[in-house]
Amino acid sequence: PDTTRNGEVLGLMPRPGFVLDVDRSTPPILFWRGENFSLEKLPADRSRVIYPAEPLPGLDDVDGHIRDALLNPIDMEPLPALLRPDMKLTICFDDASLSLPKMRRPDSRQRIIEAVLDMAAEAGVDDIHLIAALGLHRRMHDYELRHVLGDRIFDAFHPRGMLYQHDAEDHDNLTVIGETDRGEVLEINKRVADSDLVVYANVNQVAMDGGWKSITTGVASYRSLAFHHNPQTLQNTRSLMDRHKSDLHKSVWRLGKVLQDHGPKIFTVETTINNDAFPSPFDFLSKREWEWTVKDRALFLGTQKSLDRTPNRVARKIFHGIEAPYAMTSVQAGFTPSVHERTLEHVHAQHLVPVEGQTDILTMGIPFISPYNPEGIMNPILVMCMGLGYLFNMYRNKPLVREGGVVIMTHPTYREFNPVHHPSYIDFFDEVLADTTDPVVMSEKWEKKYAEDEWYRHLYRTGNAYHGVHPFYAWYWGAHGQQWAGKVIIVGGDPSTVRRLGFTPASTMDDAFEIASDVVGRTPTISHLHVPSVLVADVV
Repeated sequence: PDTTRNGEVLGLMPRPGFVLDVDRSTPPILFWRGENFSLEKLPADRSRVIYPAEPLPGLDDVDGHIRDALLNPIDMEPLPALLRPDMKLTICFDDASLSLPKMRRPDSRQRIIEAVLDMAAEAGVDDIHLIAALGLHRRMHDYELRHVLGDRIFDAFHPRGMLYQHDAEDHDNLTVIGETDRGEVLEINKRVADSDLVVYANVNQVAMDGGWKSITTGVASYRSLAFHHNPQTLQNTRSLMDRHKSDLHKSVWRLGKVLQDHGPKIFTVETTINNDAFPSPFDFLSKREWEWTVKDRALFLGTQKSLDRTPNRVARKIFHGIEAPYAMTSVQAGFTPSVHERTLEHVHAQHLVPVEGQTDILTMGIPFISPYNPEGIMNPILVMCMGLGYLFNMYRNKPLVREGGVVIMTHPTYREFNPVHHPSYIDFFDEVLADTTDPVVMSEKWEKKYAEDEWYRHLYRTGNAYHGVHPFYAWYWGAHGQQWAGKVIIVGGDPSTVRRLGFTPASTMDDAFEIASDVVGRTPTISHLHVPSVLVADVV
């Protein structure tokens, strides 16, 4: 059916997500393999493919909608009423882990912050700081800050030291706000804590993000993050995309209540985007295979053959150079919990795909990117994190695969690391994983050493390295999936590297199904998660 928005005719509504039951006429299905991909034939009559919905239409006047959200917030006064000349105003924003791939300029955060700065200028506010909410992520490169914020904001604030990045190890500039009734301590950036008003500019690409999580993780200390970034919490997070069944989010919301009662006034601005992730000529990656045109098939074959001959380093640069044509689908501002509920409605409208029941096997292609390797290498720990942490958790109610079933991933799983971004990951792979893959054991035996290592701390604070403890957190992210699956198989990965992760290597998909038969029998049912683009399976 046709639809309209503000009087503008939009034409046909985008098609919703879809579950395809595979039969003998179904063409081979696309699987990501890092910086490449393959087509795989899935067994007929017992396999299904879960496809994402088509991209929802974007807002017709983005800047107008942002201004309207600031002037008509949810459960708070309009932003101009909160601004005064003698105040401390701090604007925090999501770091380079969002969006994936990075969106075309102007970024949503730039548009929000420019609108906030215009209102601050009209109110005569002079004391304004901008802080990238890194948590324990790596510091953004200057070119990344320019991409997210635009040249005008970067040139106006960065040279004067008023645009900078949160440092979770700068203990002179951390402040304890309080603690929950369970003893969880909220320790955050001192400038944020001392501000009269904090505005948070968010990109909510998935349901996991946003809400109280933005401030209580983005500008928190390791001491504070450790209360919920741990094996016990993440093993009981069912799933990351459903905060009401997530122990991580329950902890974050308790800390948010402490922030609300004892911290600065927070004015949250959250945006959602559609799932239009790939521009031409890569747009065939978002299409359903039986709808590929002759041109799409030729592009796939040509791209695959070119990538087969291309060194990893060059292929990585090509893919990380992609700028997604995402469109903003909503913007809402005001009181954090109220805003986030509205945000989730829009996220779910794009992502939720109804699915009936679980299967014996879940297959997934691991792409070139995760939240923890923008502009970098998808190292083996991040393959585990992306597969068992993010993609496995793309569900509500219950996982796509039954408990004790098999997860099959495709990825080359090369033993490569970016020494600038991931120095502690290298030692984690060589030292920790050689000892144990059990998240509880490594937490008790190894985490403190890496978290307090002075060299890792120095690289995090002065370079572009993730915090020394970060590989542990990446591993813990997959703790629920690791505990749930009876076996994990990686197709096409370096065998010794795959075994170091505690998984089973396979050369081909057929080999993987043969290996899986020890756990699920000879005629298992199979679900394939067709991502990216992003979807969340609503399993009943």
